[in-house]
Amino acid sequence: MKKIIALCSLLLLCSWAGVAQKFALIDMEYILKNIPVYEMTNEQLSQVSRQWQNEVEAIQQEAQNMYKTYQSDLVFLSAEMKTKREEAIVKREQDAQELKRKYFGPEGELFKKRESLMKPIQDEVYMAVKEISEANNYQLVVDRASAMSIIFASPKIDISNEVLRKLGYSK
Repeated sequence: MKKIIALCSLLLLCSWAGVAQKFALIDMEYILKNIPVYEMTNEQLSQVSRQWQNEVEAIQQEAQNMYKTYQSDLVFLSAEMKTKREEAIVKREQDAQELKRKYFGPEGELFKKRESLMKPIQDEVYMAVKEISEANNYQLVVDRASAMSIIFASPKIDISNEVLRKLGYSK
């Protein structure tokens, strides 16, 4: 009896070991490029970024002009006036740096705006991938765009088009 139980246990363990795990790939860049809202959002962010960059450059240019004026008037200025002008120039340069940090820093306005506009799109893609994974019993879904160590992957396991169909962007 012990031999039968041991044999059944061994067969059960072998059958579990033989169960293959299912994997799938997605190409997030491909998916996002095929979502029109994402492209519009990217363009909107580019416009805002250019506008803010122009503001920063205008202040930097103003500081440079102040410095050039200071250089040309240097011989006519008293020590007190030199100090005041130098302080004004330094203040203007600091203003430009502060504005640049405010707009483009790690926790800047551009980062916050990008996060607020892109997060809903990314969440929607994530939910579609999750639903497809659960429906098809995938244990792992890898993003081909961010996984640099993937040398070759069969197109048969790429579910990017399926994700686009799930999102309503048929491919």
